[in-house]
Formats: sequence, structure tokens, C-alpha cells
Amino acid sequence: MMKLNYKTIILSDVHLGTSHCKIDEVNDFLKYTRCERLILNGDIIDGWQLKRSGKWKVSDSRFVRLILKKMEKQDTKVIYLRGNHDDVLRHFLPLDFSGIQFCEDYIFETGQRKYLVLHGDVFDLVTTHMKFLSHIGDFGYQWLLRFNRLYSRWWRFKGKGKFSLSKYIKGRVKSAVSFISNYEEQVVKLAKARGCEGVMCGHIHSPDDKVMDGVHYLNSGDWVESKTAIVEHFDGRLELIAYDDFRAQLNHQIIEGAENDIDVLEDEMIV
Repeated sequence: MMKLNYKTIILSDVHLGTSHCKIDEVNDFLKYTRCERLILNGDIIDGWQLKRSGKWKVSDSRFVRLILKKMEKQDTKVIYLRGNHDDVLRHFLPLDFSGIQFCEDYIFETGQRKYLVLHGDVFDLVTTHMKFLSHIGDFGYQWLLRFNRLYSRWWRFKGKGKFSLSKYIKGRVKSAVSFISNYEEQVVKLAKARGCEGVMCGHIHSPDDKVMDGVHYLNSGDWVESKTAIVEHFDGRLELIAYDDFRAQLNHQIIEGAENDIDVLEDEMIV
């Protein structure tokens, strides 16, 4: 089976157990990739939604099986960092269970750089200190995603392509823009304080790759809206990759492989 090979893959904010999780896409991504190290950077399982109205599906179990298969068949090292939606893990950290390392944060080294990897909810005061308000905010976000799904269908029906109302609000509402900007600044400050040249986080569902105050800031996004991940190539290069781009690269590789097979077959027939 044709796969794309990476040294490391970093995923966050999959939110298994919710109806908005792009489970088919993330499973497809896991199935057709191979890596030496897989970092699951928080909110992989959405414990909040499962306690309320969430539902664990067969496809969610397949996500878990794909990871276990990577560990067994590909000898992949798995690091699971807790997020706020799976914060039940906080009481057991650090923990090494059946080959999976569970921890609060992780130091990732590539080339000459050290990266601090953490979910990032520690910089969200509402999430950390006001759980009740945080749950209310999550409830509102779930309804926004439901409305966004209907609005997107109408938008496509009008022939205007894809549109994300929630992303539009994040980019336009002043308080949302201010929150994201402050969040990024705090994450970068912590990375510098820990002696790291870069930082990788999630939590805010806003994929990004930029340099801030001399620190390489990477946000892996989510698998609810953006469908993005961070990958480390074997030359040490880091890339923020979207699912559609991954699929295009995989399809290109499959076509190239098929063409090479045809060339070999033709040569054998000539001989």
C-alpha cells in the first residue's frame, strides 16, 4: 500500500466522540502515512461532549486501531499530551502505558532546534480557572458548528464554494482576534523561558506557521474545521499540511508509481 513517509506527525484537536469531527479524513490520513513518532497534542478524545450528548462511533474506534497498528507494525513511538477536553488524564500524568507515553508537555528536537510541544490550554484562563464558563463556551461553539454546516450548504448551493462562518468570526470579531494574538504571545514567551527555539501547540483551532519574536510558532489546527497537521520530514524540515494537500501528494505518488510499473512491464515485454 502506497504511503507518505514522515519522521514525525503531530495531530491535535481531533475531538473523537463529536458529530463535527472529520473522522473519515483523519482516519484516511493515518492509514496512508508512516512515521517514526506520532505526537497526539491534546483534545484527541472529547470527554466533555461524551458526558453530554456525544456518541462514540465505530469510526472513532478505527482511529484508535490505526494508532495501535502503527505501534505494532511500524514500530511508531506515540506521545499523548493531555488537552482540556481530555483533562481527566491530568490526575495520572506522567504515565507510560503499553508503549504510549502520556505527559503534560514534550521537548521535540529536530536539526539544531528544540521545540516545546504542549496543547496550550494553560494560557486560556477561562478553561483553566472557570470550568463552568468554559463548558458554556464549548456548548455555544458546538451550536455554531451546527449552524455553520447548514450555512455552508446554502453557500455552496448558491455556487460560491466553501465558506466557514466560524473561521470568519474568528478573523473578524475583535475580541476573538485579540484572544488568539495574546494566546500566541504567551505560548512564545513560555517557549523562550524553557530554552526552546520553537513551539508547537493546538487548542485554538487556528493552524499557523510563523516566526514570532525569534521563535518558530506552529499551531497544528484541528480536525473539526481546518483538517491540518504538522509533519517533520527526514531532513528536519517542518511543514503544516492540510488534508487536501496531503491527498494531492498521495495521489501524485500513486500515479507516479503506476507509471513506473507500466514502464518496467513494457521493458520486460521487449526483452
